Amino acid sequence: MHISAKLAEAQRLQRPSYSFEFFPPKTAQGVQNLYDRMDRMHGFGPSFIDITWGAGGRLATLTCEMVKTAQSAYGLETCMHLTCTDMQKSKIDEALKEAYNAGCTNILALRGDPPREKEKWEATAGGFRYAKDLVKYIRDAYGNHFDIGVAGYPEGCDDQDDPELLIEHLKQKIDAGGTFVITQMFYDADLFLEWVAKCRKAGINVPIIPGLMPIHTHAAFMRRANWTKCHVPPEWHRKLNPIKNDDAAVREVGAQLVAGLCRKLLDNGIIHLHFYTMNLAQATRMVLDSLALTPTSDSPASKPLPWRQSLGLNRRDENVRPIFWRNRNRSYVARTQDWDEFPNGRWGDSRSPAYGELDTYGIGLKGTNEANRKLWGEPKTLKDVADLFVNYMSGKVEALPWSESPISSEADTLRDDLINLNSRGLLTINSQPPVDGARSSHPVYGWGPRNGYVFQKAYLEVLVSPELITELLTRMDRNEDITYYAVNQAGDLKTNAGDGSGHGDEGPNAVTWGVFPGKEIVQPTIVETVSFLAWRDEFFRLGNDWGRCYDASSVSRYVIKEMMETWYLLNIVHNDFRQQRGIFPLFEGLQVPDMDKPMMGLTNSDTHSNDKEPTVNGKHSVSNVNGHAEAEALTNGEKPETQGADISEPHVTGADTSNKDDKTTNGYHDA
Repeated sequence: MHISAKLAEAQRLQRPSYSFEFFPPKTAQGVQNLYDRMDRMHGFGPSFIDITWGAGGRLATLTCEMVKTAQSAYGLETCMHLTCTDMQKSKIDEALKEAYNAGCTNILALRGDPPREKEKWEATAGGFRYAKDLVKYIRDAYGNHFDIGVAGYPEGCDDQDDPELLIEHLKQKIDAGGTFVITQMFYDADLFLEWVAKCRKAGINVPIIPGLMPIHTHAAFMRRANWTKCHVPPEWHRKLNPIKNDDAAVREVGAQLVAGLCRKLLDNGIIHLHFYTMNLAQATRMVLDSLALTPTSDSPASKPLPWRQSLGLNRRDENVRPIFWRNRNRSYVARTQDWDEFPNGRWGDSRSPAYGELDTYGIGLKGTNEANRKLWGEPKTLKDVADLFVNYMSGKVEALPWSESPISSEADTLRDDLINLNSRGLLTINSQPPVDGARSSHPVYGWGPRNGYVFQKAYLEVLVSPELITELLTRMDRNEDITYYAVNQAGDLKTNAGDGSGHGDEGPNAVTWGVFPGKEIVQPTIVETVSFLAWRDEFFRLGNDWGRCYDASSVSRYVIKEMMETWYLLNIVHNDFRQQRGIFPLFEGLQVPDMDKPMMGLTNSDTHSNDKEPTVNGKHSVSNVNGHAEAEALTNGEKPETQGADISEPHVTGADTSNKDDKTTNGYHDA
């Protein structure tokens, strides 16, 4: 969706909105940490994000990759920076094609900074000299596909300190096809508002978005203010100077100062705020919290579907998915990225989906072996494994091999039953409670348009030992409200839904649906055979990855290997959504025997057998966990924010990682 359309909608509703800027990190670990942070900041409710190009375009490939990931995997409306610096026309064409294929519909067209080795900006042979030329080229090449943003300078820029002349240049960029403006950072609201009035007088009538830099540390605050030559109100210095060596105090006071700036802008008719995050979350979140703009349980973020939508090319209308990937959204998007079309309105022919190979997309266990052992311990018995799952259900463990985020509030009504099952060795992987007509605005279960009602069937996914599977299947066969699929690593499938081949009459089973005014019934989440078999591959792959975190001859490796080789992955749907506890009575009196019995380690002859990946029809698959929300956010090895900086990058205490390579993060240079 175009940013200008989002701004128009916010203006119509008189509902303030906001957006975040990120820049490509310099290391692979920094990139993964940033993806995790972007995923968490999705929960803050931004209208869009943008990703910088980097000086000289040296990070061009990474920028394009990040735009695709943010747009497709995380469902973040993304604006891609594009600069003239060191960019021949062929490189511009390649970048625009990448953006188009990623489903991106917004570009911020900039002249850019000079390369690091040059003092002054020079046009590249065969490239563009001014941002207005780039804007015109994009508009001529792609018509109205891209919304094109341009930069504005309320207080001048690096090589031009005449604001009046810069307003003339801004008008030329708008006349060339620019549709919105994002300004360089500033801290003086009065100066900005006066500048906006001058722009309007000059005939610039497109939306103007203020660029705002939260305060992380005093040193970084002063460095950026001096670099951009922006005016800092004397009151800010009076409040910050006495505490400049206390980073926590600076963030607290700085958040209040920036929030006060935002309030003045909002009070004067500015409807959208753009934050230069420096790839950090805390300072930005503090400002938004102070403004009471972030989603709360009383005012949750808009949720069009029960799962996070992809905004990739041709996926915006997708509205049906199997439930199995609910907690591994990024995995599902990756494994279906080569599909020619995506389900809309109904699942269609279950024989048609061809899920991608796991190895193609690297969807294995995240985190280092050492970090994973620290998180999950070293299980010596089945009881140790059960205790790990119980601790996860209780909120004492933040992740499991099949889930990278804590259990969610949706599982609250099931928590006691889940803890009870896991304590008996029935290891729950994913669940949802039945819902009989909750309002679409419900803070936990709600989704879809306003004034609607949502429904869901009880669902449970559980790992079952071979000693219990036969009795459990017998009990389920006696209950006409139950539909199930059970499969082990070797591919032994047992089901009461048709013949289980995916070619029979069983069809997809909708487990969530919604009824909304003026719309057909929406059935966005299903259970069906082919997808479950693909999911099975991924599930056992992750389990085997967990086992490989331990030495080949260790007891822990043996315990996990034995479970992966002999236990069944079972999913159960109770089709009467009015029954609150329809599934759990099936497990009454069942418990894995000898859970405390010590298990022997692997012999030398066994140590290589677990290195083989499980496959079904040449494919691999995944798991999700206990009704908690999908978040590729917090990985085991993620670095926390420290001293106001992302410690995945080199930094000095009290400083940030910005340098000439990421000047476009908070200043856009045009001529």
